[in-house]
Amino acid sequence: MEDEVDRLVAAWRRERPDLDVEPLEVLSRVSRLARHLDRARRLVFAEHRLESWEFDVLTALRRAGSPYQLSPGQLLTQTLVTSGTMTNRIDRLARGGLVERLPDPHDRRGVLVRLTAEGRRRADDALAELLVHEREILGDLTTEQRRQLAALLRALTAPFDNTPV
Repeated sequence: MEDEVDRLVAAWRRERPDLDVEPLEVLSRVSRLARHLDRARRLVFAEHRLESWEFDVLTALRRAGSPYQLSPGQLLTQTLVTSGTMTNRIDRLARGGLVERLPDPHDRRGVLVRLTAEGRRRADDALAELLVHEREILGDLTTEQRRQLAALLRALTAPFDNTPV
Protein backbone atom coordinates (compact mmCIF):
# COMPACT_ATOMS: atom_id res chain seq x y z
CA MET A 1 0.00 0.00 0.00
CA GLU A 2 1.39 3.41 -0.99
CA ASP A 3 1.19 6.43 1.29
CA GLU A 4 1.87 10.15 0.97
CA VAL A 5 5.49 9.70 2.05
CA ASP A 6 6.09 7.23 -0.81
CA ARG A 7 4.89 9.91 -3.22
CA LEU A 8 6.99 12.61 -1.53
CA VAL A 9 10.15 10.45 -1.59
CA ALA A 10 9.61 9.50 -5.23
CA ALA A 11 9.27 13.17 -6.17
CA TRP A 12 12.48 14.09 -4.34
CA ARG A 13 14.35 11.20 -5.93
CA ARG A 14 13.19 12.42 -9.34
CA GLU A 15 13.97 16.09 -8.63
CA ARG A 16 17.15 15.63 -6.58
CA PRO A 17 18.76 12.30 -7.55
CA ASP A 18 22.01 13.64 -6.08
CA LEU A 19 20.57 13.45 -2.53
CA ASP A 20 20.01 10.41 -0.34
CA VAL A 21 16.43 11.01 0.79
CA GLU A 22 16.13 7.68 2.64
CA PRO A 23 15.78 9.35 6.10
CA LEU A 24 12.49 10.85 4.87
CA GLU A 25 11.01 7.37 4.57
CA VAL A 26 11.12 7.01 8.36
CA LEU A 27 11.10 10.49 9.80
CA SER A 28 8.44 11.97 7.52
CA ARG A 29 6.16 9.11 8.54
CA VAL A 30 6.91 9.75 12.21
CA SER A 31 6.16 13.43 11.71
CA ARG A 32 2.92 12.78 9.85
CA LEU A 33 1.84 10.21 12.43
CA ALA A 34 2.56 12.71 15.23
CA ARG A 35 0.27 15.26 13.58
CA HIS A 36 -2.52 12.68 13.20
CA LEU A 37 -2.11 11.59 16.83
CA ASP A 38 -2.08 15.18 18.06
CA ARG A 39 -5.33 15.89 16.21
CA ALA A 40 -6.97 12.71 17.58
CA ARG A 41 -5.81 13.49 21.11
CA ARG A 42 -7.10 17.05 20.98
CA LEU A 43 -10.55 15.72 19.97
CA VAL A 44 -10.60 13.24 22.87
CA PHE A 45 -9.42 15.86 25.37
CA ALA A 46 -12.00 18.37 24.14
CA GLU A 47 -14.75 15.84 24.90
CA HIS A 48 -13.52 15.94 28.50
CA ARG A 49 -13.16 19.73 28.53
CA LEU A 50 -9.36 19.50 28.66
CA GLU A 51 -6.52 21.00 26.67
CA SER A 52 -3.52 18.82 25.85
CA TRP A 53 -1.36 20.66 28.37
CA GLU A 54 -4.00 20.19 31.08
CA PHE A 55 -4.05 16.46 30.40
CA ASP A 56 -0.23 16.38 30.64
CA VAL A 57 -0.18 18.04 34.06
CA LEU A 58 -3.16 16.13 35.45
CA THR A 59 -1.81 12.75 34.34
CA ALA A 60 1.66 13.54 35.73
CA LEU A 61 -0.03 14.05 39.11
CA ARG A 62 -2.19 10.95 38.64
CA ARG A 63 0.83 8.76 37.84
CA ALA A 64 2.53 9.99 41.03
CA GLY A 65 0.16 7.79 43.02
CA SER A 66 -1.74 8.66 46.16
CA PRO A 67 -1.93 11.42 47.37
CA TYR A 68 -1.45 12.53 43.71
CA GLN A 69 0.83 15.45 44.40
CA LEU A 70 4.14 16.78 43.10
CA SER A 71 6.22 19.89 43.50
CA PRO A 72 6.16 22.41 40.66
CA GLY A 73 9.77 21.40 39.93
CA GLN A 74 8.80 17.76 39.53
CA LEU A 75 6.00 18.82 37.18
CA LEU A 76 8.51 20.86 35.15
CA THR A 77 10.70 17.80 34.72
CA GLN A 78 7.81 15.66 33.54
CA THR A 79 6.17 18.16 31.20
CA LEU A 80 9.26 19.92 29.77
CA VAL A 81 8.02 23.49 30.15
CA THR A 82 9.55 26.58 31.76
CA SER A 83 8.84 27.54 35.37
CA GLY A 84 6.81 30.59 34.26
CA THR A 85 4.69 28.42 32.00
CA MET A 86 4.16 25.89 34.77
CA THR A 87 3.11 28.58 37.25
CA ASN A 88 0.53 29.82 34.74
CA ARG A 89 -0.72 26.29 34.12
CA ILE A 90 -1.04 25.50 37.82
CA ASP A 91 -2.93 28.78 38.34
CA ARG A 92 -5.39 27.93 35.57
CA LEU A 93 -5.90 24.35 36.77
CA ALA A 94 -6.45 25.58 40.34
CA ARG A 95 -9.04 28.13 39.16
CA GLY A 96 -10.79 25.27 37.34
CA GLY A 97 -10.89 23.14 40.49
CA LEU A 98 -8.68 20.42 39.01
CA VAL A 99 -5.67 20.93 41.32
CA GLU A 100 -4.96 22.63 44.60
CA ARG A 101 -1.83 24.17 46.06
CA LEU A 102 -0.72 23.00 49.48
CA PRO A 103 2.21 24.03 51.66
CA ASP A 104 5.16 21.64 51.41
CA PRO A 105 5.62 20.16 54.91
CA HIS A 106 9.35 19.67 54.20
CA ASP A 107 10.04 23.16 52.82
CA ARG A 108 8.35 26.17 54.42
CA ARG A 109 8.79 28.20 51.22
CA GLY A 110 7.66 25.40 48.91
CA VAL A 111 4.30 24.25 47.66
CA LEU A 112 2.90 20.99 46.44
CA VAL A 113 0.34 20.66 43.68
CA ARG A 114 -2.32 18.06 44.42
CA LEU A 115 -4.91 16.60 42.10
CA THR A 116 -8.50 17.20 43.23
CA ALA A 117 -11.18 14.52 42.98
CA GLU A 118 -12.56 16.29 39.87
CA GLY A 119 -9.07 16.50 38.33
CA ARG A 120 -8.56 12.80 38.95
CA ARG A 121 -11.93 11.90 37.44
CA ARG A 122 -11.31 13.99 34.31
CA ALA A 123 -7.78 12.61 33.87
CA ASP A 124 -8.96 9.01 34.31
CA ASP A 125 -11.91 9.41 31.94
CA ALA A 126 -9.84 11.12 29.25
CA LEU A 127 -7.07 8.51 29.51
CA ALA A 128 -9.53 5.62 29.18
CA GLU A 129 -11.08 7.13 26.05
CA LEU A 130 -7.68 8.05 24.61
CA LEU A 131 -6.52 4.44 24.93
CA VAL A 132 -9.59 3.22 23.03
CA HIS A 133 -8.74 5.55 20.13
CA GLU A 134 -5.05 4.71 20.19
CA ARG A 135 -5.80 0.96 20.13
CA GLU A 136 -7.87 1.60 17.00
CA ILE A 137 -4.93 3.42 15.40
CA LEU A 138 -2.69 0.43 16.11
CA GLY A 139 -5.43 -2.04 15.20
CA ASP A 140 -3.88 -3.39 12.00
CA LEU A 141 -0.59 -4.24 13.71
CA THR A 142 -0.04 -7.59 15.37
CA THR A 143 1.13 -7.75 18.96
CA GLU A 144 4.62 -8.62 17.75
CA GLN A 145 4.65 -5.72 15.29
CA ARG A 146 3.61 -3.35 18.09
CA ARG A 147 6.47 -4.62 20.27
CA GLN A 148 8.96 -4.25 17.40
CA LEU A 149 7.75 -0.76 16.57
CA ALA A 150 7.93 0.27 20.24
CA ALA A 151 11.50 -1.05 20.49
CA LEU A 152 12.59 0.75 17.32
CA LEU A 153 11.00 4.03 18.42
CA ARG A 154 12.59 3.66 21.87
CA ALA A 155 15.99 3.33 20.19
CA LEU A 156 15.34 6.64 18.41
CA THR A 157 13.88 8.58 21.34
CA ALA A 158 15.97 7.33 24.28
CA PRO A 159 19.03 9.48 23.45
CA PHE A 160 16.83 12.60 23.48
CA ASP A 161 15.06 11.61 26.69
CA ASN A 162 18.33 10.85 28.48
CA THR A 163 20.23 13.99 27.52
CA PRO A 164 19.84 17.04 29.78
CA VAL A 165 18.19 19.95 27.98
